[in-house]
Amino acid sequence: MTDEEFVTWLPRVRTAYADDMVQNAGADPEKARGKAEADMERMFPGGARSADQLVYAIEADGEYVGELWLAPQDTPFRRVLWIYDVHVDEAHRGQGHARAAMSFAEEEARRIGLPGIGLNVFGGNEPARGLYRSLGYVEEAVYMTKLVPS
Repeated sequence: MTDEEFVTWLPRVRTAYADDMVQNAGADPEKARGKAEADMERMFPGGARSADQLVYAIEADGEYVGELWLAPQDTPFRRVLWIYDVHVDEAHRGQGHARAAMSFAEEEARRIGLPGIGLNVFGGNEPARGLYRSLGYVEEAVYMTKLVPS
C-alpha cells in the first residue's frame, strides 16, 4: 500500500471498525469510537505506518479493489498471523478478490514462519464466515452474549 493509500485507509478502517462494533456487537457508539481510536493508536502510533503491521492494497488488473491488514499476534493457543481486516470494495465483491487475499495471507504466514492464521469475525457477518469456512477455517472459541430486558 502506498503512503497516499495508507493515509486514506487508516481513518476508513477505524470508522468501519467502530461501526462493526455498534452494528454487530451492540456497542455504544461513543464507546466503540473510543475503542477503535485507542486500538488504532496502539497499532499505528501517531497515525503512522508501523513495521509490526502489514497493510496491503488488493489490486485486480492494476485497479485498487480493497485492502488486507495482517500482523503477527499471540493468541491463547499459539502465535499466528492475524488478519485484522480484509476488505473488498462493494463493486468488486464476488469476483474472488477476498479469497485471493486470504491465500496471500497463508503465503505470508509461511514466509514469516508462523504456523497458522487467526481472525475474528462478528457473528452476523455470514458472507465472511462462509468464505472462511470454505477456506478451511474452524472456530476455536465462540464468544456469545444475550441481552436481557431491563
